[in-house]
Amino acid sequence: MPTNTPRKIEAVRKTCRIIDILQTRGEAGITEISEEMDFSKSAVHGHLATLADEGLVVKDGHSYYLSLQFVDIAESIKERIAKREIVREQVRTLAEETGEVVHFGAEENGQVVYLSKSKGDSAVETASKVGKRMPMHSTSLGKAILAELPSEDAERIIDQHELTARTEHTLTDPDELLAELGETRERGYSIDDEENIPGVRCIGMAVSDPEAGVFGALSISAPSQRMTEDRIENELSEKIAQAANVIEVNSMYS
Repeated sequence: MPTNTPRKIEAVRKTCRIIDILQTRGEAGITEISEEMDFSKSAVHGHLATLADEGLVVKDGHSYYLSLQFVDIAESIKERIAKREIVREQVRTLAEETGEVVHFGAEENGQVVYLSKSKGDSAVETASKVGKRMPMHSTSLGKAILAELPSEDAERIIDQHELTARTEHTLTDPDELLAELGETRERGYSIDDEENIPGVRCIGMAVSDPEAGVFGALSISAPSQRMTEDRIENELSEKIAQAANVIEVNSMYS
């Protein structure tokens, strides 16, 4: 009987695993990769030799590391989502104006991925970095995007991903999260009220296109004592809206 399940290629899966290991470790030798994968050294060597021949990894003595070709790949992907120079400029400007940490991110496979980051003069250090994935339910970026997605898409993402408690304030009940998304739509921006990192609050705002719909979001993060309700309502919500509008307009006419 025919099946709709696509055939998986195990060799490709192993190659992807090698790339993941090199990304995590920075560099690694054949023996290290073989031991971590429980895969023969000769097979690992074959995969690495092919990746090197394709310009995706670089061999340095007995070690291998990912090549700069991944930078080009990453930049082309970011360009597909939004004009990266416009996004980078608005993220940097918003960080300078607020003095805080500013991110731009997009949804992929039910998670939010950081695509741009900038820090203002008063910004706190965070573990976020470009390319890192985070849950949508606990971040202002994720909640801003969820609030603007068609309801069936938002509900599907919530159903398919466990609402893990990252702090004592994280919303882990689907009904409570859906209610929060309704409030987000009404006020025009999302709030991460120490739901992802203790002591840090964030405001987020979706970035949309009239034809394509929501394609990303901006966020501003700061220590809770600086991220007061008054500051959010009377300063940051206006600044983040201006930056989002610039990105939206440039995306429409680029």
